[in-house]
Amino acid sequence: MQELASGGRRRNRASSLKLTDVAPPPSTWWPGGLGKVSTHVVVYARLITNGKDHGVHGIIVQLRSLDDHTPLPGITIGDIGMKFGNGAYNSMDNGFLMFDHFRIPRDQMLMRLSKVTRDGKYVASDVPRQLVYGTMVYVRQSIVSNASTALARAVCIATRYSAVRRQFGSQNGGTKTQVIDYKTQQNRLFPLLASAYAFRFVGEWLKWLYTDVTQRLEASDFATLPEAHACTAGLKSMTTSATSDGIEECRKLCGGHGYLWCSGLSELFDVYVPACTYEEDNVVLQLQVARFLMKTVSQLSFVNVPSGTTVYMGRAKHLLQCSSGVQKVEDWLNPDMVMEAFEARALRMAVTCANNLSKFENQEQGFSELLADLVEVAIAHCQLIVVSKFIAKVEGKIEGKGVKKQLKNLCYIYALYLLHKHLGDFLRTKSVTPEQVALVNDQLRSLYSQLRPNAVALVDAFDYTYHYLGYVLGRYDGNVYPKLFEEALKDPLNDSVVPDGYREYIRPLIKQDFRSAKL
Repeated sequence: MQELASGGRRRNRASSLKLTDVAPPPSTWWPGGLGKVSTHVVVYARLITNGKDHGVHGIIVQLRSLDDHTPLPGITIGDIGMKFGNGAYNSMDNGFLMFDHFRIPRDQMLMRLSKVTRDGKYVASDVPRQLVYGTMVYVRQSIVSNASTALARAVCIATRYSAVRRQFGSQNGGTKTQVIDYKTQQNRLFPLLASAYAFRFVGEWLKWLYTDVTQRLEASDFATLPEAHACTAGLKSMTTSATSDGIEECRKLCGGHGYLWCSGLSELFDVYVPACTYEEDNVVLQLQVARFLMKTVSQLSFVNVPSGTTVYMGRAKHLLQCSSGVQKVEDWLNPDMVMEAFEARALRMAVTCANNLSKFENQEQGFSELLADLVEVAIAHCQLIVVSKFIAKVEGKIEGKGVKKQLKNLCYIYALYLLHKHLGDFLRTKSVTPEQVALVNDQLRSLYSQLRPNAVALVDAFDYTYHYLGYVLGRYDGNVYPKLFEEALKDPLNDSVVPDGYREYIRPLIKQDFRSAKL
């Protein structure tokens, strides 16, 4: 069994770590630059010494010779091949990697928090291992901010084009109706515009949360780290799923032209959709949130009072018994009533799920059986976070009464749209009544009408350049159709008026001269 050091030198068995073969061999898939370029990687793998599993640790691993770039013995490596879409990540060298009886020097393990001695003894520091969550918190809060940017880009294109496109509605040869004036278009588009703003504001809050957690970690205060990990995991999952679906919806809102490459939406979708599976699959991330919530619910009867994003659970007695006070349409613009409905729904779903878990003798078996319910609980909690941060933003100090009014419209469109979309949860938990739901629909229609005159201005506020939006449909000047023709004429097929093969294949068919047709 070969034992390799950094430069291919042999090391004694006690001073090396082994990535051994199992069925299949330890492997990874997707890292960028891995397939053909990278010479070293940091591998995160289970560390087992003297038969004891010490969990996942980071190890620096050399993959290729520094002389001729060939893979070291025991390494199988290459590019994973073509990915989804015509462009997108196909310009990236995403690779696969497999290890087979591969040894590395012991001192290439990242040993700040723990280490392995020459005789194979594992030595752990007194710093909590949750410290490694700090990096994940940073990456995931960045992904949430990127979700806002990507969705805003798609919504900007769809909103501007919806204002330019006219269809139907004309009488006696009059002007046709702008597509954006149809309620069906508003019902699909305006919640996405509201979502883009919502994700931007929750992204700003996550940046603050990361800074706060980092400062606490420097002071050896690890109390808020589990919640920060749960928040960023859940919000990464929720925002990326909503954004990828939203980009596709924006493409549909642009009709057939949205399917053109020059719309800017096709490439945006291709580039963005992997966000749903990188940094862990979105469903798995929501299950991490669910575990955090189940633990919080199990401790409600103790002295510990929930804080941060779970502070509402400290009012469990009230939220489990209260009924919504909404009586008229305007009540759905009351932030307290909106928040109470979302908090009651989230808490009641969490408590119900916790009670169902308690019926299983084996908790892990219970988790396995209730996975779908646990995901729904996590989603309800994450939506509550976004709604609460959006409300806090618009109810706070904002310069300009007009701006504040429009942001409030967006805020309540977002909240009421979620309530309508997840109506089953709200009704099943009795957080709202069917009569109050009817008032939600009335209020949404009213909010759409109020938002309509300012919809284009609200996407212009993103201040995206023509180059960044991509091509034609999202043009600031609305000069869409002439530019569509310009883009079409750039296609190589239009370099000649008569296509290649006309005389050999098409003309004989037209002239019914089948003897000369090359078919």
